[in-house]
Amino acid sequence: MLKPRAAVQSMGEYHPPLAGRDGLRLDFNESTIGCSARVLQKLASITAEQLARYPERAPAETIVADFLGISAASTLLTNGVDEAIHLLCSTYLDAGDEVLIVVPTFGMYEIFAQQSGATIARVPCGAGFAFPSDALAAAVTPKTRLILFANPNNPTGGVASRAQVEQILKAAPDAGVLVDEAYFEFHGETSVPLIARYENLFVARTFSKAYGLAGARIGILCGNANQMRLVRKVCSPYNVNEIALACLPEALGDAEFVRQYVNEVREGRTRLENELQRLGVPFWPSRANFVLMRIGENSKEFVRAMKSRGILVRDRNSDPGCAGCVRVTIGTTGQTDQLLGAVRECLSEIGWRQTPIEVRA
Repeated sequence: MLKPRAAVQSMGEYHPPLAGRDGLRLDFNESTIGCSARVLQKLASITAEQLARYPERAPAETIVADFLGISAASTLLTNGVDEAIHLLCSTYLDAGDEVLIVVPTFGMYEIFAQQSGATIARVPCGAGFAFPSDALAAAVTPKTRLILFANPNNPTGGVASRAQVEQILKAAPDAGVLVDEAYFEFHGETSVPLIARYENLFVARTFSKAYGLAGARIGILCGNANQMRLVRKVCSPYNVNEIALACLPEALGDAEFVRQYVNEVREGRTRLENELQRLGVPFWPSRANFVLMRIGENSKEFVRAMKSRGILVRDRNSDPGCAGCVRVTIGTTGQTDQLLGAVRECLSEIGWRQTPIEVRA
């Protein structure tokens, strides 16, 4: 009987609830308005000849590198951030190596690390889901080969300061450190400038959130040029499709579109947090395009009540430290109006009462 590797047999699975996502999608942190008109125009102009040839990544990588202010040799376009994580695990992990992951967080870190046969060491966030820089630095061992964390974090929306990122880089000079900046645009602070100083730093970005290109599956992995040369060895030369590569320059060129959307999301985030505070609903201040709140034992009823009103939100009850929690993506001003009204109605419908638990940072 054909059997997979032991690491594959024992690894977990990631099952996003993709089916039946009709309505206002505030569950996956996608853009709620889609891509810019410039991107759509480019899509309409793509020719049969373009689709018939293998995609060439280098020209778009040069554009992205200029946009980030780093060299093209330090920049690799990937099939979303998921592939960036996979590539790092494939490049640096052997069976028995150790990977440090701050939890709760994005589930694919653990999936790809397990696939490599590595041992996972989970470091819980601090009080109020604060970034656990001291605990993470203390958890580094001679076996530590990768450290993976999101900044801002998903699902909490919390952040690590630049000083905290540097603390981890210095604590683990022999390990790769991935700072996943999928939600950078909504935060505005980045670790990219540190690449010039730390050989073990990698930074990932995505075009799935603020740019509205989740369906195109395109992301960025950047790091020290010498290390990125090694990462490229395990990467397919055709990993990013021609459609995504053709649209990427247009997406980057439409800065005003992104700016307006990000501003609306930030304003909506503040409005939701203010309303939750007024209602007495525990939540964690966020620097991303979502807010995590604690509904309590009726959280699943709340999710169902929201869906019945045509609004999808994400149950995060099973994440470490997130019992009774729901994550809500923020959209445009009009969508936030709709969201706030539904939140009030659904809390009343499920008979929610204020909890004495204080969870704000």
